[in-house]
Amino acid sequence: MSDLRFSDDPADLDFERVHRWLSEQSYWARGRTREQQRAAMAGSRVFGVFDGASGVQLGYARVITDGATFGWLADVFVDPDARGRGVGIALVEGITTSLAPLGLKRIVLYTADAHGLYEKSGFRPVPDPANWMVLPGPGFGHDVHD
Repeated sequence: MSDLRFSDDPADLDFERVHRWLSEQSYWARGRTREQQRAAMAGSRVFGVFDGASGVQLGYARVITDGATFGWLADVFVDPDARGRGVGIALVEGITTSLAPLGLKRIVLYTADAHGLYEKSGFRPVPDPANWMVLPGPGFGHDVHD
């Protein structure tokens, strides 16, 4: 039996822990308010990985999707004390398995430093990056990867 448990049930998530991780420890969501985090979670499919013995949440991610054609994987975070245990791999593989029945045409993400993690689950660099465009909003600042 695995020492990790994946969940796609929003009721399983520890909101305060997730908010603290993202608003205090991530490079992309530092300073995010509780209200912003609640709205982000409400507009997304949310996922977590938990310690199988203690039940403590070890990782979090969300996917913004229309449920039919497209998904954006965002806010992937693994507790620093749990890194090296396979939490990130369990999280990403759990998400892709959970979304597979939707038949999405593509799932995209932005990462500054975890390319190897995502490649293990089949993610590849965008083949046509010149075709992608972004309209930064006032909440983006200089970063376009949130």
